[in-house]
Amino acid sequence: MEKKLEAKVLLVDDEEEFIKTLAQRLEMRGLKVTGATRGEEAVNLVDKQNYDAIVIDLAMPGMDGLETLKRIKESHPDAEIIMLSGQGTVKSGIEAMKLGAEDFLEKPVNMQELLEKIDEMKTKRILVLEKQSMAEIDHILKTKSW
Repeated sequence: MEKKLEAKVLLVDDEEEFIKTLAQRLEMRGLKVTGATRGEEAVNLVDKQNYDAIVIDLAMPGMDGLETLKRIKESHPDAEIIMLSGQGTVKSGIEAMKLGAEDFLEKPVNMQELLEKIDEMKTKRILVLEKQSMAEIDHILKTKSW
């Protein structure tokens, strides 16, 4: 029996059918999935909701994947992002990593590899949030005169 991975994931791809199919496969494994077909839409969603992992297609009309990655990282530097590409190049993969992507995967995506990456990102995100919470508690304790 495959373990259920409970995570919130944002899929960003201009191909609606790809989002629908991948979302179904991820949801069968316990993930909560939101889809966006444009970079602008993804940026707005990330401003309103926290995600354990964000999966962005590199090639999209309008705001492409790299620009979407850049805009999300500007306002949410802790966002965990995987870039996907059907025609990825080493150059675009390196650029994505420089801009803050955690990983770069090729389409068609290997489901097991994607699930492992999402699991790693969720674990990392939990650790970051715990560290932030501890820092906030420490600050409160130091600033109050009990």
